[in-house]
Amino acid sequence: MKINVIASTKVGFVLPKEEALDFSGKSAGICYLPDTLETLFAEPAEKTERRVKGNLKSGHHSVFGHATYNLSLEGIPKILAMILNNEKIYNTSEKSARYTKMEPSEEEKTLYEKWIEIYKQEISKEYPNFDEKKVQKLAQENARYLISVFTPATIMEYTVNFEQLNFIISWFEDYISYEPETKFSIKLKKVMQQFLDELPDLKVEGLNPRIKGTKLSLFAKRERNEEFGENYCTTYLASFSQLAQAQRHRTLSYEISLLDKPKYYVPKIIKGKDLEEEWIKDISSLEDYYPQGMLIKVNERGTIENFVLKCTERLCGAAQLEIMEQTKITMKKYLDATKNDPKIQDYLLPYSNGARCTFPGWKCNSPCIFGGKDAMTRKI
Repeated sequence: MKINVIASTKVGFVLPKEEALDFSGKSAGICYLPDTLETLFAEPAEKTERRVKGNLKSGHHSVFGHATYNLSLEGIPKILAMILNNEKIYNTSEKSARYTKMEPSEEEKTLYEKWIEIYKQEISKEYPNFDEKKVQKLAQENARYLISVFTPATIMEYTVNFEQLNFIISWFEDYISYEPETKFSIKLKKVMQQFLDELPDLKVEGLNPRIKGTKLSLFAKRERNEEFGENYCTTYLASFSQLAQAQRHRTLSYEISLLDKPKYYVPKIIKGKDLEEEWIKDISSLEDYYPQGMLIKVNERGTIENFVLKCTERLCGAAQLEIMEQTKITMKKYLDATKNDPKIQDYLLPYSNGARCTFPGWKCNSPCIFGGKDAMTRKI
């Protein structure tokens, strides 16, 4: 075996699309390599260009995935980050909305600041042993449910290959042109257009998936039946915020639909208290902003092995409470639906007894403040 680096990322360097095309054309030549790589990469530019044009015409676009771009997206709305992250072919480093203080519109900010103080009081009463820093972070995590998914607050690095970037461009163009206009889609079309306007000139005509008829993967095209076995498919209500957490499990597939009548997540620390009614009133007043706490219908699909991997991340006192509780519910549904299948039961049962620190072979390097006993019953 012989290994050589033939290309790599360089800080500050912007690969011109002409060079990305040339590199892709040479990569395509590997498929029918008659000689050595050295000979291929030294071939006349005209020959490479002919191969590029041939691949664009034939739809053999995977060769254009060899060149990559590292994009810095500053002020990107959360909803756009979620759409990009749902496409799987990427690497991202994103500013956390769980523990970062947000700067939204005045209407959102007033309620956000109000509820930070309320949550600080409630958390301190429920968990008097928490230090001030921990209380502040958890208060921000819950108050951020009020912040719009369209607030331009997220900063992220997004690394994507040349082919996929062009696919994203075409998907955004198609959504803007053909998606029926609703309050939500009008807002989304605006931020998609801003993305296209700010993106450097990396679009290549013909490098798109339209011949295959694909669209953005986040938005559901049809209703799906629930099923549990070696593979599973389940649908539940979750906030936008929970979905953003779930998308980190790239081996699982997620689709969403908006509800006809808005509903909202109520943090457990105030559920059943007089504060619940006040919370619903305040978050409902932000309906047209599409707050992160607005509930959406989420469809989740994957293999049993990848569901267990999700459990090892989410059945934990350090995980977002909402996604931890949803993962518990999915586990129960999985076990109930497969009670007559001993192979499935034997595989799942060791991961169904509590937090991940109870899992076979698991050793936690950074124990949470709740511990294995209280992690699954916590209120924050």
